[in-house]
Amino acid sequence: MASPTRPPLAPPTASSSPSGATSAITPSADQIVVLYVIISMAVVTFGFWNVPGIRHLINPLKLFTIGAHELCHIIAAILSGGRILRITIDPHVGGATIVEGGKPTFILSSGYIGSSLLGGLFVLAGWDTLVAKIMSFVLAVGLIMPLKLVRDKLTILLTIIYEGLLIGFWFIDHAGALRWYCLFVGVMNILFVVWDVADDRFFHKTNDSDCTQFAILYPGIGPHIWATFWIAFQLGVLAAFSVLGIMVFKRTSEEMNAEAARFLPT
Repeated sequence: MASPTRPPLAPPTASSSPSGATSAITPSADQIVVLYVIISMAVVTFGFWNVPGIRHLINPLKLFTIGAHELCHIIAAILSGGRILRITIDPHVGGATIVEGGKPTFILSSGYIGSSLLGGLFVLAGWDTLVAKIMSFVLAVGLIMPLKLVRDKLTILLTIIYEGLLIGFWFIDHAGALRWYCLFVGVMNILFVVWDVADDRFFHKTNDSDCTQFAILYPGIGPHIWATFWIAFQLGVLAAFSVLGIMVFKRTSEEMNAEAARFLPT
């Protein structure tokens, strides 16, 4: 009686070998550059936001960041039944939205959460030219809107320059330069709590940070604890959007340019 035999097994191919597989969250060489740029921009933004003299050079972007943050407070106040009494958006004294009624915790939390989500969208623009083109329209409108509250001639002049750069970057490297512009704005927004607390701590700005306001709302928890919580939150959001960018936008420069050109050729 013949002994049973099993069918022969085919040798493993290169494509089926676990060692040849690439994880979806493993960044490409170009994506690693974006990660390094994000870290560099965070350091540069902290310096630009806090160094006297230099900090005025980014007033238009500060106005955009502060204005977006306050807009989130305004929307939350309206949604929760509150009434807006006064709005302040200023690159020197910060922003403030005075509300009557509504749900205080919801209104106060919406600022940092909204800044994080908007910043996350701009961070995604750093991974893909098409997203950068789309977000550039948001930035173009957002830079102009706060000027209604501004009388400082230097800030108005700088805003015109920043708008000019935004237009000019559409025509540099097939709009690739827009990616870095939007990424800088994204880092500035998504880490807003860091600049907000720094303004409060080092420059004693007229309008308190939201962390100070949380400490007033909940006296048992100090502002430094709120600052730690919100900084950790925003760093987590930054990490999440960075992972999302790595996973979704695995494209070569040629593929990005071709895709972006179908939206609006440059």
